[in-house]
Amino acid sequence: MKKRWYDYLWIASLIYLILGFFNILFAWLGLLCFFIPLLLAIFGGGKGYCNRYCGRGQLFALLGGRVGLSRKKDVPGWMKSKIFRYGFLIFFFAMFFQMLWTTYLVFAGARDLGQAVTLLWTFRLPWHWAYHGTLLHPGVAQFAFGFYSVMLTSTVLGLITMVLFKPRSWCVYCPMGTMTQLICRVKAGKE
Repeated sequence: MKKRWYDYLWIASLIYLILGFFNILFAWLGLLCFFIPLLLAIFGGGKGYCNRYCGRGQLFALLGGRVGLSRKKDVPGWMKSKIFRYGFLIFFFAMFFQMLWTTYLVFAGARDLGQAVTLLWTFRLPWHWAYHGTLLHPGVAQFAFGFYSVMLTSTVLGLITMVLFKPRSWCVYCPMGTMTQLICRVKAGKE
């Protein structure tokens, strides 16, 4: 089977994680992973992003499939359930809005820049080497620290489920996949 350009987007996911490790401001690039799937779903691409362009899903497929790091077990039914997927989406949004609130506080001057990445929304990892100040407001960096935390946490969750279950098990409960699926259902109901 002939490889297409988008079959290599797993490299972009890997580069994103590496760049954010060295300079936190690269975390802003992760917004592409938020807006592109939503825009594709809204403007007729359905779940094409998830199925074809998601570099993270490709990375999990590569590591779990070709490299063999997955047990290749079926995902448990509770993880596929609407309650879990929508519950995780709500939890994800709560954490995302908490990150936005913290960013707002830094922009407003009510809080100093926190140079830490939070893994699994609990463990603070000092990340001071990745930011040395710029001409931009510290709130720009605060958003980057928070957003990189979200991206790193979701990658770690994906790696854990990849090892325990099938390579792309993360895709079952990925918040972006759940949101694009909701958009597709709403569009199908209106047509």
